[in-house]
Amino acid sequence: MIQPLLKDAALIADIRATGAREGLHLWWLGQSGFLVQWQGRHLLLDPYLSDSLTRKYAATDKPHVRMTERAVDPSQLDFIDVVTSSHNHTDHLDAETLGPLLRVNPRIRMIAPEANREFIAQRLGTDLALPLGLSSGRFAFVDPFKIHAVPAAHEDVGPEYLGYVVKCGRWTIYHSGDTLLYEGMVEVLRPFQVDVALLPINGREPSRRVAGNLSAREAAQLGRDIGARLVIPCHYEMFEFNTADPADFAEAARSLGQPYRVLRCGERWDATSPKP
Repeated sequence: MIQPLLKDAALIADIRATGAREGLHLWWLGQSGFLVQWQGRHLLLDPYLSDSLTRKYAATDKPHVRMTERAVDPSQLDFIDVVTSSHNHTDHLDAETLGPLLRVNPRIRMIAPEANREFIAQRLGTDLALPLGLSSGRFAFVDPFKIHAVPAAHEDVGPEYLGYVVKCGRWTIYHSGDTLLYEGMVEVLRPFQVDVALLPINGREPSRRVAGNLSAREAAQLGRDIGARLVIPCHYEMFEFNTADPADFAEAARSLGQPYRVLRCGERWDATSPKP
């Protein structure tokens, strides 16, 4: 099994030590989960930090065999200010991740599609008021993060699927959620002047019997088309049946002249401040 670069106590120590430094800091936590640190505050994007899907599908014809060890127990993340869910699939809305997270962060804010609020309240056993619902084109400000909702196409574009463009001072992060390319996508994203695009690369393979995502080549091309200063790939090396080789993404990005960084699970990326 793939070992995170940092996990559990070592990862927590790195997060806490980095909090005193200036700039934007980001950790990949596996699948589409990222932790963003800015001005001592913490945003958790679409975390999946449990084995709930492995257990759920263990005795089926679609086993979710884990490839990478969990980076951290969510109950150790007792400093989170805001968490997102881009859609209702369990690797983006996991009760076994979010339940412990909510318990240790009683004042946490949650950002999710407005269309999914009732489903989220039922899954998590919380009040309907917990998720702050967004629709495409709207934004929320959870100090110091300004979070814009943009469309995503997890097979189809719909109100239950979103990506998020996050403003951290002068820095802009685009977390696509699960998405394919869709008409007008570049025109929606280019005006944001994205610094860092967090994009899935596992592709769309009908034999997997799950909704598809950008391929490695498509992710690199999208980054270039929207003018992203950097692309960090995600949504691979979690489940054996639904993964991709990040080397294919790296090759595509190099061929297009698109700057990129491939992170190991539990690895940190730092941006200098102020932005050039």
